[in-house]
Amino acid sequence: AGSFQEAGVIQQAYNLNFPLHVVPASRAQCPAWSAFSVSSPAIVLEAVKQAGAGPEAVVVRLYEAHGSTVTAWLQTPLPMKEAMLCDLLERPLAQGHLPLEQQGLRLSFTPFRVLSVLLVWSH
Repeated sequence: AGSFQEAGVIQQAYNLNFPLHVVPASRAQCPAWSAFSVSSPAIVLEAVKQAGAGPEAVVVRLYEAHGSTVTAWLQTPLPMKEAMLCDLLERPLAQGHLPLEQQGLRLSFTPFRVLSVLLVWSH
């Protein structure tokens, strides 16, 4: 019912095409944990990959899927030393440095915009 945004069509499509795989584990209770989260349902975290810059860096690729202009927070419990916007070849963009805030990284999207973020871990 409603628009595709209200109906959660994009999330349902990912659930259908990339189902979770159940792996047997011990009965010990494990706390819920996620390496990354995004504050807006309009933003899809599409990929996380090791950066060519070395083992202390990853590239996170996100896109805006609802055709809206939105500001969202990318959050991670992992220790970040630096974050910057980069191009598809992982070259940092001029004026692409992102401040590390308590809420995470503040990212601004225009309709259907793709952003690549280079994250460098602290030791």
